[in-house]
Amino acid sequence: MKLEDIARESRATHKGDKSGVPIVGLEHLIPQEIKFTGYDVDTENTFTKAFKKGQILFGRRRAYLKKAAIADFDGICSGDITVIEAIPGKVEPLLLPFIIQNDKFFDYAVSRSAGGLSPRVKWEHLKDYELDLPPIDEQRILADKLWAAYRLKESYKKLLTATQEMVKSQFIEMFGGETNKVPLEEIVIVKDDCRKPINEGVRSEMKDGELYPYYGATGVVDYINDYLTDDELLCIAEDCGNYNAGEESAYIIRGKAWVNNHAHLVKTKETCDIKYLYYFLKIANLKPYVSGTTRLKLTQKKLKEISVTLPSINMQKSFVEIAEQADKSEFELRKSIEAIDQVIKSLINN
Repeated sequence: MKLEDIARESRATHKGDKSGVPIVGLEHLIPQEIKFTGYDVDTENTFTKAFKKGQILFGRRRAYLKKAAIADFDGICSGDITVIEAIPGKVEPLLLPFIIQNDKFFDYAVSRSAGGLSPRVKWEHLKDYELDLPPIDEQRILADKLWAAYRLKESYKKLLTATQEMVKSQFIEMFGGETNKVPLEEIVIVKDDCRKPINEGVRSEMKDGELYPYYGATGVVDYINDYLTDDELLCIAEDCGNYNAGEESAYIIRGKAWVNNHAHLVKTKETCDIKYLYYFLKIANLKPYVSGTTRLKLTQKKLKEISVTLPSINMQKSFVEIAEQADKSEFELRKSIEAIDQVIKSLINN
């Protein structure tokens, strides 16, 4: 059967006063998430497309971002969102979100998209997507299983967030009254002269012989047969991410490696444990030190100005022990979340 046999596009519009009505843009839909909570109210906009609770909001612009979620409330949305609703009696409404939020469907949507920098896909093309569905009673059983798996995944994600918050709370408890704050440049040696970009053509030729990691802003990009450093260093993203607290804007490298110019390189001095600085930067909000709007950048000048809370080495190591234990818990939680994702995909695709 085709998607149009079980679902249709809703073209309802909102007329009249928009005061207090939730406004949903593409930015509120989270990639690969089947639910969303964000919206604006009373903002300047030209949106008129209406949606109802239980309908699916599909991001038709740049479908490769995989934005599609079920609405938990009524509202108005962007014209770059296609509103999809289940046809009564043809499909279990609670199963439809999983049919739409699915890699196979997004691949299909991308293949039917048209346009240059912002490709879009129309319902006229989406409706021809072919799928197999069991009888309606079996659909309800399948939907129950999928939503049970989703709720379990959400519970693990909440535990993950709680673990991260625990580390922040522990830091505040241990060092909230610490008055010894120093600029980063006092406790590290900046080694940006030990980094160098390699263009794609050269990189593709450097994959024979003994290979070493080639690092970028947030981690390993590739493996190549040469290296620039052979040390324990901290890489700090220069132009990637939002630099919010809790984001991975830094990582430690050890041994032979090549780092490109998307990450700053620093070596800690005796007064600062490298693992402590890594966890500090993970907790810290670096936004005040970055510039730019669409692509944020942490310059070397601002890097050196980052204010670091610096307790004694022994206290630093004590905090590292706590943070490392939390890391182990996070790792196990992430593994559980990935396993549930695989279960959901398996249930949908089978």
